[in-house]
Amino acid sequence: MYDVLCVGFGPANIALAVALDELWPAARVKFVEREPAPSWQPAMMLDGADIQNHPSRDLVTPRNPRSRYTFTNYLHEHGRLFKHLNLPSHHPLRKEYAGYVKWVAETVPADVDYGQNVTAIRLAEADASTGAKPVEVLTADGRRYLGRSAVVAPGRSPYVPPVFEALPFPQAAHTSRFLPAIADLDRDFAGTLAVVGASQSAIEVILDLMGRFPAARIVNVMSGYGYRLKDTSPFSEEVYFPEFVDYYYRASEDGKQRLRDLLRPTNYSAADRDVIDTLYLKMYEDELDGRQRVTMRGNRLITAAHQDGAGVTLDLTERITGEQEQLTVDRVVLATGYRDLGTKGRTEQLPPLLREVAGVLAVDPETGLSVGFDYRVENSTAGRGAPPIYINGLCESTHGLGDAGSFSLLALRSQAIVDSLRQRLSAPEGATPATDLVGAASLAATR
Repeated sequence: MYDVLCVGFGPANIALAVALDELWPAARVKFVEREPAPSWQPAMMLDGADIQNHPSRDLVTPRNPRSRYTFTNYLHEHGRLFKHLNLPSHHPLRKEYAGYVKWVAETVPADVDYGQNVTAIRLAEADASTGAKPVEVLTADGRRYLGRSAVVAPGRSPYVPPVFEALPFPQAAHTSRFLPAIADLDRDFAGTLAVVGASQSAIEVILDLMGRFPAARIVNVMSGYGYRLKDTSPFSEEVYFPEFVDYYYRASEDGKQRLRDLLRPTNYSAADRDVIDTLYLKMYEDELDGRQRVTMRGNRLITAAHQDGAGVTLDLTERITGEQEQLTVDRVVLATGYRDLGTKGRTEQLPPLLREVAGVLAVDPETGLSVGFDYRVENSTAGRGAPPIYINGLCESTHGLGDAGSFSLLALRSQAIVDSLRQRLSAPEGATPATDLVGAASLAATR
């Protein structure tokens, strides 16, 4: 019986492992991870791609700058600190940050079972002596884990538009599977590849395809007119401050929606200037050279997609003129983002792994899963006495953009979860933990 069962060992739960090591080393904790070894975004390790946040907003620095698990210390221990500080760039390369994440995962003294695909999270039978129901985690190869609590960090589900759901891999592949989807194509590939979307990832994929397959034709299909610059104003970037989490969490549902609409360009459907400028310049240079490798199809809705021999045919409708056309390509890369928790639009009501305990969790038909300020999923009436279950990294709808797959608040969120776990698991039977009354005080304490 573990004190805490943690599903997933990506950046969110790696940061949690560091917080547990530094704040609650006596806890009995088990991490269960699907992949055979620690990794971060392996399908998007593209040449020249960087991260989009300050490197010191890493797995631990905002919570404990003196920790040995900081990105700065990683550079120091690998003899790259001065060279990195001399780089002519604002952000680290994604490859280097992936190396940092892997280093922390391998260095922190966490008990991790790799290669274990979790198939179900349930409530086990009540303990005969205490009456408490432990969390039960089951894996595909028959392993069974029991815990007094659980922290679920499976990562957000890729959003695949309905018109593409029936298409096989690799004819249609989300960016989360980009490199495997093109692994069988050789450098002389001269076919046509479609990239759907207008995000940072879409441009990164196009630039990679241009360099990887010089003879290929690339068609970029997007619902908007063209690429928008990401809102990187320092005033807008304060949405990644801990104070904004408090502000957003306490806002009404209408207020949350207004904030989402206003602040969406800080993270979604937009791209950094460096990649936009690079793509535009490459397209211009191609024109000078008398060729056109990249074609833009803006203001297009994709109304159907079907397999056509070894390729894919897309039915497109121009949103302004209503003109309809067909586009046949060899493969489609979907830079269409990820699902959030919720009930409207590109959302899912709860993480798929929690479907078997949905009956004991509080779910609002309008807003979806009810999550406390300490990231604990609140229990329904039927779930009274159920063990605490936390969601780590999926709570943008309740906690704001800092939970939008960003590193910015990983360290502070981990502290909030550890503080709440300690209070709940050590509280006398029937007592109300302080986190129910005042929220995750550890976030506020960092101000």
